[in-house]
Amino acid sequence: MSTRSPKEGQELEALDRLIEEITVDAYGDDAQLWAFRQAFEDDVALPADGFVIGEPVSVIAVNYNGNERRGLTAKCRREDGSEYVIAVSEVVLPQASTGARYIAAYRRWLNLDPYPAEAKKPSRGGRQHKVADDDIDLSKPVELVALSVKERAARCRLLGSDRIITLRASRLWEVVPGAIVTVTPRKQWRYGGHPYLSGDIQSTRIDVKAIDLMPLGLAEMGIWDPKEEYWGEEGEPIEDWAKPIIAHGPRPMFEMEQVLPGEDPDDPFNDPITRSNDLKDAGERAEAEKILMQLCQADLRCLDAHSHLGNFVFDHHPQDAVRHYEVGLRIGERSLGDDFTGVLAWSLIDNRPFLRCMHGYGLCLWRLGRFDEADSNFQKMLWLNPSDNQGVRFLIDEVKGKTAWEDRENE
Repeated sequence: MSTRSPKEGQELEALDRLIEEITVDAYGDDAQLWAFRQAFEDDVALPADGFVIGEPVSVIAVNYNGNERRGLTAKCRREDGSEYVIAVSEVVLPQASTGARYIAAYRRWLNLDPYPAEAKKPSRGGRQHKVADDDIDLSKPVELVALSVKERAARCRLLGSDRIITLRASRLWEVVPGAIVTVTPRKQWRYGGHPYLSGDIQSTRIDVKAIDLMPLGLAEMGIWDPKEEYWGEEGEPIEDWAKPIIAHGPRPMFEMEQVLPGEDPDDPFNDPITRSNDLKDAGERAEAEKILMQLCQADLRCLDAHSHLGNFVFDHHPQDAVRHYEVGLRIGERSLGDDFTGVLAWSLIDNRPFLRCMHGYGLCLWRLGRFDEADSNFQKMLWLNPSDNQGVRFLIDEVKGKTAWEDRENE
């Protein structure tokens, strides 16, 4: 499924404004290159973790020596300590960073694609930067972002960076991908070149803003008009939940970007989610869950992985499932923003992972007796997808009436 960004035009305009700000008093290529070099020195914190052709490096300096043909150069350090110099245009920095924005502006100034394909792919799916020995102070609590979780270990990244480490701790059953884990560290070591940390989990929390993910794109898909929807047979009363939706009138419709690492565009029926479901149906639950965890480790914005991980434990452990669903829900909500009033129709397939997370979250809230939160969640679902393909409208009266899930199941 393709990634579409309706904001691409605005992003290019923003880059043009940045280029103008950097070069406003510079005339000629040489002067403008010096201006870019000064902008990097003033505004981009170095050293910074980056990638060159997929290789993790530390960018330690940006320079210009007066050679216009060569342009800006970056001094990079490999993990083994060796250093080399390469064109700045070949460096990829974390997408949300100031440095990435300045490189995009510089590439546009060079008449290159400011966002080449390798820069759009999250670096976490390939080789990754590793936590260094001096990145963690063992005398203080450490905050980690869980990427994938096994029975006795969790692959994590250090909060505020892209550097990874494996955590060994008890109580990992409380941890889900995307959660922030506060750990009292005991020991840090390396094995096979990979860093490890052992310690005791103090707390876990879900704070999508803090984990600093790139928002999912929203593609404009026309206007949704309630006049074109089916609201029941003529003469039948309109249900209460539908009245404010109809009264609001037409609204813009969007399709949310779906992130699915490992998807084969030439074989849409053999994607990782389908493989995981097939393994689950065949009784290979461990292998099925492993695929979903790998998807989260590659990119936490894979909302379908969160929803299916929630499905794995929904029947018997709703207190665990709710955390999986909530991570996916919050990632999607952050991508929508606080003032989103549009429609995310189920008929637009890429919206379904988000709506699945929202549905699972609401059902778990209900099962856990959090009726007011469940009601609010279901009302939002109806507002976002008025066609209600998931059947929320049949549940809201029972939730409002605080009918316990068990009582409903026994009716």
